[in-house]
This record gives sequence, structure tokens and C-alpha cells, in this order.
Amino acid sequence: STFASTNTMTSTSESGRKYKAANNRAYYSCYHAIDAVLAMEPIAFKKHKDTLGYFNKNYVNKEIFPREIGKKYLVGGYRHKSDYDTFYIASREDALEQIGVAKEVVELVKDYLVQKGLF
Repeated sequence: STFASTNTMTSTSESGRKYKAANNRAYYSCYHAIDAVLAMEPIAFKKHKDTLGYFNKNYVNKEIFPREIGKKYLVGGYRHKSDYDTFYIASREDALEQIGVAKEVVELVKDYLVQKGLF
């Protein structure tokens, strides 16, 4: 009985770690895609929040990229919770949502770069 409950906890813990890792990978997929857009500008940032703030101000607010993307990507905060909140338990639903957002951001960035003749 004790072994079974410990085994279940370990299984849940392993799944949670995988979902946290998925949230992290999804975030960085978005971040690097956005960074690819900004690579053509004579500007660089040391902090992610500055990169994302500039992108929002100069691309999302000007509707070069849809506002929903900025909201979905920046509001979630799953990456921060996944990386730094010891007690956050990532769920499959959270991870799938973040993966969907990442796919959407990467596709939009790809389309933008193709339109600019850069991809």
C-alpha cells in the first residue's frame, strides 16, 4: 500500500516535470522566433522582458502581429512558474496550450520572414 502510493507520487512527479519542461520549450520556441524577427534591427536586449516589451510595442501594438499572440504568449506565465515555482504542478492541459501557442507564434513569424524575403 505504501509502495503503491509512493509509486503513484513518483509517476505524477515525473509527468509534472515533463509538462514543466514542455512549457519551458514552448516558451523558448516563441522567444527565439520573436528574437529572429528582431535580429534584423540594430537592437539587442539582455533581458527577455525587454525583448518581449519591444516586440509588443513595435510589432503587436502596430498590428504587424495579432494582439492575441502577445496576450496568449505573455500573459500565461507558465514558463516562469515551471522554472521557478517549486510547488507549481504543470498539467497536460497547460503544456498542450503552451505548445499550441508556440506553434502559432512560430508559424506567424515564419510567414512574416517569408513575406520579408528572409526565409
